[in-house]
Amino acid sequence: MSAYNNVLVVLDPSVEQQKALNRAIELIRLQGGKLTAFLSVYDFSYEMTTMLSGEERESMRQAVIKDREMWISELTERYRAAGLNIVIKVVWHSRPFEAIVHAVLEDNYDLVIKGTHDHDVLKSMIFTPTDWHVLRKCPCPVLLVKDHDWPQGGNIIAAVNAGSEQEHHLSLNQRVIAKAMQMATMLSAKTHLVNAFPGTPVNIAIEIPEFNPQEYNSTMKHHHADAVTALAKQFDIDSQHCHVMEGMPEDVLPQIASKLDAEMVVIGTIGRTGLSAAIIGNTAEHVIDRLDCDVLAVKPANFVCPLQKD
Repeated sequence: MSAYNNVLVVLDPSVEQQKALNRAIELIRLQGGKLTAFLSVYDFSYEMTTMLSGEERESMRQAVIKDREMWISELTERYRAAGLNIVIKVVWHSRPFEAIVHAVLEDNYDLVIKGTHDHDVLKSMIFTPTDWHVLRKCPCPVLLVKDHDWPQGGNIIAAVNAGSEQEHHLSLNQRVIAKAMQMATMLSAKTHLVNAFPGTPVNIAIEIPEFNPQEYNSTMKHHHADAVTALAKQFDIDSQHCHVMEGMPEDVLPQIASKLDAEMVVIGTIGRTGLSAAIIGNTAEHVIDRLDCDVLAVKPANFVCPLQKD
């Protein structure tokens, strides 16, 4: 049984190198399954052409869709000729992230693969990029592809929050590790657990003279280390592949990923939306821009897509 039987890959006609498609082909070759090559297209001028009837506008939309289908057909022809199960899906939609999520809800894809660009930090705080929306709202795992290769015998990182006692974190840790090990098995890679823990709060050290920051740090580190060790034992992961470091996840994860030359980081994302997302953001999103390897984002078991129809 393959890890992902029904995969959606999002294409990008604005770039020459279709790295998401290349990665999706690699995955399908490794594990089989069906691959849907997906593209969302839209031209606002077609909607505003008042001189045309509704029927004529629809005819123009269909012509654009047909043109894009032919482009994808040419892109995938040699892979289909080699026997890979690839279907083509082009939709007319003004919001690409909604088109992707609706496709997942309609056709029950169990993985979305998408190329990602580096995001300008300031712009990201004002305009949420498509892949951030997909991360927050897509009910299935999302693989955001960068340029790092997938070498056999490499390293895959499972980013865990082992020190938390909250049920949703405990459950998400289990899902993240399971997905990381699944990928590691497929790629003959090693699974590493990485856990970041917060340093001493400066305000406490200043306000409470008797507070001992060294003791606090030592206690925190041991608490997180013990929790990571317990997780490693549960999944039969070598203790040498456990990494517990002080700092924020967005600092620690890229540092260890670079040190290990990891090909993938698997991370849990709670899918925060609305005002809290705009102000706080999600750890997964902060991490993605600072990694030069793929990121597999996994949702909690009880995640409810905000675009899901009642």
